[in-house]
Amino acid sequence: MVDIKITKGYIPGSIGRVAELHGIYYHKNWDFKFFFEAKVATEISEFLGRYNEKQDGFWTASMGGRVEGSITIDGVHVEKEGAHLRWFIVSDILRGKGAGNRLMNEAIDFCRSKKYQRIYLWTFKGLDAARHLYEKNGFKLVEEFTGDQWGTKVEEQRFELLLE
Repeated sequence: MVDIKITKGYIPGSIGRVAELHGIYYHKNWDFKFFFEAKVATEISEFLGRYNEKQDGFWTASMGGRVEGSITIDGVHVEKEGAHLRWFIVSDILRGKGAGNRLMNEAIDFCRSKKYQRIYLWTFKGLDAARHLYEKNGFKLVEEFTGDQWGTKVEEQRFELLLE
């Protein structure tokens, strides 16, 4: 049994580590460059700078004191757009060990506790393991187009989960 600790809220080093996890994974598997890692680092820093625990959630999954995964609920535009699920990633070390499921459950449970009506996320075609997890939790593909918001041209996808 792997000892995975889920922590809610900022912990020292988590900004850099979450940006690092994204930068390494997406460079290795999708050839994303500096632009993407810098975008993640900048946006997660801005998010945590305005973090409001009454509307937002930020969770990390750690093993041996090292952050190996994350998920975020950004509730700043929840009334108009829904809760934005962001920066969901699990390192190779934790992949397949249930950490992704645990993080996803934390995020969805948080949204339910806040009575949010919708959760949405942006991803892109080809991230099959993540898509399986999204669909397993009730997310539906609602939009797809070729775009480059991450600095590389991909088939961008928007998924939504309607909560009752």
